[in-house]
Amino acid sequence: MQTQPTRHPHSATLASESPASRVLAVTFAALLGVFVLGGVGFSHISAVHNATHDVRHANAFPCH
Repeated sequence: MQTQPTRHPHSATLASESPASRVLAVTFAALLGVFVLGGVGFSHISAVHNATHDVRHANAFPCH
């Protein structure tokens, strides 16, 4: 009795990814980045603003 090897359920999906889905993923990632760097950085909650400010400096991202 032979058993088939188990495959990861998403292994075939990664190889057959369409260009449209890749563009969509990149677009959403860019929008999330803009929100985190811009929207959260201008937050009126000082703890959130200061955390974002420190992360910008830690990643050598100019903010002022």
